[in-house]
Amino acid sequence: MTSAVAAGAIMALIPAAIALMSWALLGERVLPRIWLAVACGIAGMLLLSWSQSGGADAAASQGAIGSQVWLGNLLVFCAVLCEAAYAVIGKKLTGTLSPKRISALINLWGFALMTPFGLYLALDFDFGAVRSEMWLLLVFYALAASVWTVWLWMTGLRGVAASQSGIFAIMLPISAALVGVTVLGETLSAMQLLAFAMALAGVLLATLPSRR
Repeated sequence: MTSAVAAGAIMALIPAAIALMSWALLGERVLPRIWLAVACGIAGMLLLSWSQSGGADAAASQGAIGSQVWLGNLLVFCAVLCEAAYAVIGKKLTGTLSPKRISALINLWGFALMTPFGLYLALDFDFGAVRSEMWLLLVFYALAASVWTVWLWMTGLRGVAASQSGIFAIMLPISAALVGVTVLGETLSAMQLLAFAMALAGVLLATLPSRR
């Protein structure tokens, strides 16, 4: 419903949304250095989104989408709020629950919520058409996305502020682009390299030890 450029620009707000939510809901004090890191991360993600979408071509496709743009942008923004809530709620939970317990509970709730939809779709799905290597990839994907990632994230949240952890959200598109270069043989443009530099500068600012 929207263009890749617009979606990328909105998704770039994830670190800022996490910082604001952690300040409003957790009472965290967000240091000026963290806000500067957030700004660097947003700038890097905006540059990366624009360069990957082809600039003017993406702007033209935006006009072709028509009246659904506002709804698409709203849905992406809601996804940003959900991602920010995930980090802030996770930080709150780490105060009373262990990372393994949180991971188990998240997957248990996910299983309970998604099983009815899965059973409905399974009624007319040909499981035999899925190759064995695809099943192995699905198992790895489930473990990586739903178990290992959650456990690592919650373990990290126990030692850092939620506002500080939000900076690492910018590493998602960065790592995806690097996989494209190393595995798929894609090339990086000068603008993408600048985007990487700005994003990594934000991570560096966020992780530098503070003076006492």
